[in-house]
Amino acid sequence: MSLGPVELLLIKFPGNQFKGEIVPALEELITTNTIRVLDILFLKKDSAGDLTLVEISEIEEDEVYDAFDPLVPEVEGFLSESDALLLAQSLEPNSSAALMLFENVWATRFRDAVVNANGQVLLNERIPRQVIDTLIAEQLQANAS
Repeated sequence: MSLGPVELLLIKFPGNQFKGEIVPALEELITTNTIRVLDILFLKKDSAGDLTLVEISEIEEDEVYDAFDPLVPEVEGFLSESDALLLAQSLEPNSSAALMLFENVWATRFRDAVVNANGQVLLNERIPRQVIDTLIAEQLQANAS
């Protein structure tokens, strides 16, 4: 089975203020075959700092489950409780997070072409948005001079 690049994403919601805007955006990425969610866990820290981990199949709130279930029909179970516990250390009390492992489906064909050409990836690194914003601002400033 060909598999495109896989990424791990942790999204924090301070104050446990999860709003539904993320679901349509995620749905668009999935339906356009841009990504495929391999696994997803939900983490929640209460005000005392106690952590609760929830698999998508364990979500009790019908609205939340109904929103995510069709988007992630076959969770592979790649993420472990120890993964979540390690990453949850960055969460403050009274906050929640979604931990998602996904495949960049859009890159699978290119990945296969590289492999078939006996190519070897020497570097593949995601550049943080803040770094790009800084570079753009520096470039704009240099061009204005």
